[in-house]
Amino acid sequence: QARAAMTDLCQYVDVCISNEEDAKDVFGIEAEATDIYAGEINREGYKSVAKQLADKFGFEKVAITLRESHSAFDNGWSAMLYDVASNEYCFSKKYDLHIIDRVGGGDSFGGGLIYALLSGKSTQDAVEFAVAASALKHSIEGDYNMVTVAEVEKLAGGDGSGRIQR
Repeated sequence: QARAAMTDLCQYVDVCISNEEDAKDVFGIEAEATDIYAGEINREGYKSVAKQLADKFGFEKVAITLRESHSAFDNGWSAMLYDVASNEYCFSKKYDLHIIDRVGGGDSFGGGLIYALLSGKSTQDAVEFAVAASALKHSIEGDYNMVTVAEVEKLAGGDGSGRIQR
């Protein structure tokens, strides 16, 4: 049922946000050499997944979050963003997370991506911003990502020192 419902809805979508599991389970599109249950992600295999999704539904952009589950509380977290018009595939850096709360992690990725795209960020900068926003959310208890744009930009720009900022 999910496949039929999502297929009907996708005609209205410009920017698709998915994860490694949903592309496979809902649309039958799978990355090669990937075992999500073993925490093994072949990042390059998701180029094909993004292209197939874009070709099938006419998306302008496809974002796929990539979670490498090492345990319930320790994950690798990254994403890719495919821009159809430029045929550009951009991968974010990977964050090794110790998770406080996963709830809201996907929403914060989506919100971060929407903000970045509407702010005119490049494809690479947009995916970096979205992943950084989501990585920070994983460190906060509860649904809401209680961080500022400046904090997200600092992490996305490479400051993962953990030092107190005043």
